[in-house]
Amino acid sequence: MRLEQAARQLEVLGNPTRLQAYRALVRAGPEGLPVGRLQRRLKVVGSTLSHHLRRLVATGLVTQERRGTTLLCRAHYPAMAALLGYLADECCADAPAPAARKPAGARAEEGKACA
Repeated sequence: MRLEQAARQLEVLGNPTRLQAYRALVRAGPEGLPVGRLQRRLKVVGSTLSHHLRRLVATGLVTQERRGTTLLCRAHYPAMAALLGYLADECCADAPAPAARKPAGARAEEGKACA
């Protein structure tokens, strides 16, 4: 994943309504949710939800499929995995090597990602 793509996706998810919609779709699983159900769940006006979904679709985080009169929205899990991977790939890459291994059962310091 490129830096620019990750930045666009994170920017889109930086809006509370979009983040809430995206989390609802992630929780819904591969079947997704019809727009109407998502709208009721989020308690937002249809035009507002449409705007937010357009932004999520444009960045590749959400897909939509029309089934008759129903528009289904789904989290695009490969895009989510790519974004999470981009964020975690180099976790602690520049951290100094530990001087000594901690004894078995020792807990890492609170807030430290690397131990």
